[in-house]
Amino acid sequence: MAERKGTAKLDFLRKIELEIQDKWEKEKAFEINAPATVGESTNKNKYFVTFPYPYMNGRLHLGHTFSLSKCEFGVGYQSLKGKKCLFPFGLHCTGMPIKACADKLKREMELYGNPPQFPDEDEEEKEKPEASDEIIIKDKAKGKKSKAAAKTGTATFQWDIMKSLGLNDQEIAEFANAEHWLEYFPPLAVKDLKMMGVKVDWRRSFTTTDANPFYDSFVRWQFVTLKERKKIKFGKRYTIYSPKDGQPCMDHDRQTGEGVGPQEYTLIKMKIVEPYTAKFKSKVFYSSAVKGKNIYLVAATLRPETMFGQTNCWVRPDMKYVAFETASRDIFICTARSARNMSFQGFTKENGVVPVVMEILGQDILGCALSAPLTSYKIIYALPMLTIKEDKGTGIVTSVPSDAPDDIAALRDLKKKEALREKYGIEDKMVLPFEPVPIIEIPGYGNLSAPLVCDELKIQSQNDKEKLVEAKEKVYLKGFYEGIMLVDGYKGQKVQDVKKPIQKMMVEKGDAMIYMEPEKQVMSRSCDECVVAHCDQWYLDYGNAEWKQQANEVLKTLETFCDETRRNFEATLAWLQEHACSRTYGLGTRLPWDEQWLIESLSDSTIYMAYYTVAHLLQGGVLNGQGASPLAIKPEQMTREVWDFIFFKTSPFPKTNIPKEHLQRLRREFEYWYPVDVRVSGKDLVPNHLSYYLYNHVAMWPKDSGKWPQAVRANGHLLLNSEKMSKSTGNFLTLSQAIEKFSADGMRLALADAGDTVEDANFVETMADAGILRLYTWVEWVKEMIANQNNLRTGPADTFNDRVFASEINAGILKTEQHYDRMMYKEALKSGFFEFQAAKDKYRELAIEGMHRDLVFQFIERQTLLLAPICPHICEYTWGLLGKSGSVMKTTWPVAGPVDEILIRSSQYLMETAHDLRLRLKAYMLPPKNKKGDTKIPAKPSHCNIYVAKSYPPWQHSALSLLGKHYKSNNKVLPDNKVIASELGALPELKKYMKRVMPFVAMIKENLEKNGPRVLDLELEFDERAVLMENLVYLTNSLELEQIDVLFASEGDDKVKEDCCPGKPFSVFRSEPGVCVSLVNPQPSNGLFSTKVDIRQGDNRDSIIRRLAKVNRLIKDLSRVKLMRYEDPVLGPRRVPVLGQEEQGKVPISNKSVFNVNLEERRVTLADNGLSADIGDTLVYLVQ
Repeated sequence: MAERKGTAKLDFLRKIELEIQDKWEKEKAFEINAPATVGESTNKNKYFVTFPYPYMNGRLHLGHTFSLSKCEFGVGYQSLKGKKCLFPFGLHCTGMPIKACADKLKREMELYGNPPQFPDEDEEEKEKPEASDEIIIKDKAKGKKSKAAAKTGTATFQWDIMKSLGLNDQEIAEFANAEHWLEYFPPLAVKDLKMMGVKVDWRRSFTTTDANPFYDSFVRWQFVTLKERKKIKFGKRYTIYSPKDGQPCMDHDRQTGEGVGPQEYTLIKMKIVEPYTAKFKSKVFYSSAVKGKNIYLVAATLRPETMFGQTNCWVRPDMKYVAFETASRDIFICTARSARNMSFQGFTKENGVVPVVMEILGQDILGCALSAPLTSYKIIYALPMLTIKEDKGTGIVTSVPSDAPDDIAALRDLKKKEALREKYGIEDKMVLPFEPVPIIEIPGYGNLSAPLVCDELKIQSQNDKEKLVEAKEKVYLKGFYEGIMLVDGYKGQKVQDVKKPIQKMMVEKGDAMIYMEPEKQVMSRSCDECVVAHCDQWYLDYGNAEWKQQANEVLKTLETFCDETRRNFEATLAWLQEHACSRTYGLGTRLPWDEQWLIESLSDSTIYMAYYTVAHLLQGGVLNGQGASPLAIKPEQMTREVWDFIFFKTSPFPKTNIPKEHLQRLRREFEYWYPVDVRVSGKDLVPNHLSYYLYNHVAMWPKDSGKWPQAVRANGHLLLNSEKMSKSTGNFLTLSQAIEKFSADGMRLALADAGDTVEDANFVETMADAGILRLYTWVEWVKEMIANQNNLRTGPADTFNDRVFASEINAGILKTEQHYDRMMYKEALKSGFFEFQAAKDKYRELAIEGMHRDLVFQFIERQTLLLAPICPHICEYTWGLLGKSGSVMKTTWPVAGPVDEILIRSSQYLMETAHDLRLRLKAYMLPPKNKKGDTKIPAKPSHCNIYVAKSYPPWQHSALSLLGKHYKSNNKVLPDNKVIASELGALPELKKYMKRVMPFVAMIKENLEKNGPRVLDLELEFDERAVLMENLVYLTNSLELEQIDVLFASEGDDKVKEDCCPGKPFSVFRSEPGVCVSLVNPQPSNGLFSTKVDIRQGDNRDSIIRRLAKVNRLIKDLSRVKLMRYEDPVLGPRRVPVLGQEEQGKVPISNKSVFNVNLEERRVTLADNGLSADIGDTLVYLVQ
């Protein structure tokens, strides 16, 4: 980004923001309580919006800010609509990352001292594992936990990560205590958000974990209730496990692999069938250990939905494999490492024991015929691939060459290279007949994406590793997230939506199994390579049919703002099963009935929105809940019965020493604010947190649908300058950095402009910089209007442009209101600021007679209100400049007056016509084409005829009539061009115009999409000529012409009649001849000099003065110019003017006088009251 020249405008905005924030703080502007009485029939007129509380292991960044800005803008708008608005903000500390980071610091100090002296980078490089080129689709159910890895950037040691946050060694050492994180980062988050100007009731903020006794009590109550209602069960769950230690291996127990979790695969069973190869028969099949048993090659895939496209499977010839017996007495062939994992997941008869029946090499199973699930080929074969890795998956790899670049490259190698086939004993029939099967349509890549991208990148073989990585990056994730299935049963569905249903179908049919292994290698402190094991854990039973049905009931009435969010919810609820809610390591609340377990971070964060409603009365704004309670309630008094009374309206008054009026106040707060009106979040939380949010609300309030979530507004991820935000690349901004760089309102403007949909949004720094300039310029213009208000026009506001401007103000209000209602803030900013400002600029340009004072100040007030939700500081400041009492936050949304759409369209017509005239004038001034040596630029025209048509030319009229007939009779859809061309070609009156007819039809079709059915009307809805005549002065001045005449097309020649049609005027420029005369100014010391102008036939005094003003820019007020002629046109100009007697010997020219020009004699005379006077070659002008 270019270096800024200065910061004066930024400093101005920051100064305003600090003053306004101080004002809000003193006024407690955003603190709000429930009314003193809340009954069943109370019209609440409230707006309760929440955002997933961010994790407190660092400063808030722009990604957090983008999502929460949707809440912030919503609250700003809804408060203007007269609603009582509540936006609370909690701070999440539950889970493993903080504890793991603290323990890492502790370990680094134990190993390397305090401050640590780390080993040389060269030694570290040797220990680094080889980077993987595998592209992973994130496990949807993991949610926030997987974010931990993203916090580290490129630093190797936790100490270095902390240093990158700007901390010194002494400060870093304190973070070895996990509790210190809870004291350090939450206040910084609050400080940064206050700098942003968020409308948060900070009394309701809190931190989580058992360090907050009130919140700890609330979560315990929730889980006791869920267990009592049979929503929580105890059973087997997948976890990282150390066989050597005989227990789960949590982050603090690991030598390497912190933050690594289980990765789910679908294990595809490919049965070995006849005809058997000779080598397989001798080495495997005739072995007594496998005789009579089903033998399967088992491949682990992340993409079960692509199995429809299998053409073969891959085996590495020199890799060692094992054949082992499963619990169902089948034989699986895979690597020993994957078999070890499977033995801890119920695949074998005895847990942790792999009953190996034989060890074999990959070459022994090459060429085996296989029966594979879902593929359209009855038999596929095991073929050689040399790049298979032993540390990932099973060593057996499925092949889908339609969508996997590696697979098509390897398959092409085998097809092209006969010697390669011979080397491994692969017969032609095993390779040559097999072609990629189209199974997925990917935008931009078609239905055979892998062959296409390999051809584009000119990939010659499977050895083009770098190009293959690039190819995978292009199509793999795009195929998963944007691809559409082509296969029967799933046709038209999104790939990401069918993955789980297809996996479930395959597992139920016995064609596949669920298989887990660590995402990356995990080594325990006892130097044991960890596996994924099925261990006993407490879990939430989201797969329960009744509970799932209830969650679907919530979804039916849930406002999701876009179809994709709803589809993501539907897909999640379809596949979601159990979710482990307990951990043995980290921070959080203990399970009340089994305190060896902690409640994990996705499980203590499902109904905490209810806690917001009472937090201020329990904690009083003290984040950790360890201050004095405003109601003098102690945490130990918050028994289960007390919580029941607050949140369940049918619960009786509990046995407690808490005063009844206090408990009734707590209940009243909850009953007033609940349900949550909107929850805003990133779309990545739909498959986990947001789905759990629905489940837990129906579990806690099963018969009270009035407490269920009302709306979820999901947004895409935030890019920074069109690239992914990343600390390691430096393309990263924290919230505080963004405010310092762009001001709060400048940042907020760019956040609103970044994007509205579930697609990725883009924060553009140049846009934020431009925002600073726009806001500064806006305030300066408001100040200018206030200072010059007495010079603005008054009286009736009834000119054409007054009426247009008033209508555009009202239309802008209505359009912006619609966008705010739909939480479409980019669109609201467009209509409520960019287009609103453009309407003002147009009015200022067109209002030749001056802007009307009432309209100007009406505009300023409306603009302030429309922009206030997005840029509240600058709008609060502007509100004060206008002399308004109270805060702009407490006023009401403007009521729109009448909108004359036809008038607005006539103004658009005027602007389009002016633009078209400028283009035609530019073309007129170009040198003539195809004339060698003739580069003379034409003389600038002085006059223009604009022709307007009352009706279309006959050939266009016929075409439009036909299109209109089809549009009305065909359900507002036009037929194909072939049909239209055939029918139009049959009309005799159109035969000579056929070359022009279809381009005209194409133009009408395009306009129909943009502007609707009115483009098919045979006449315009407004009077073109009247619009142009009302704005003739503007058009004449803007084109710097002497005169424009507006005529009907019927008055023009044949070309005009043929080309001119309604809404598309035809212009003809010309240069009127004239006689050049001198205009002299005899007044001393005024900077006005002599000049020359042409006088044309029929000119009057005012036309000469206007012409003079165009060549002499010092003349601003034309009414102060006096035009005179010499009494003696011959001697007069020769006499020396006398100071103070500049008018002596001269005669004033009245506006009734008319100049007559004799071009042959180059002579000008002036006709006045029947008399004619020769003016010679000189006139005089005086400026009074």
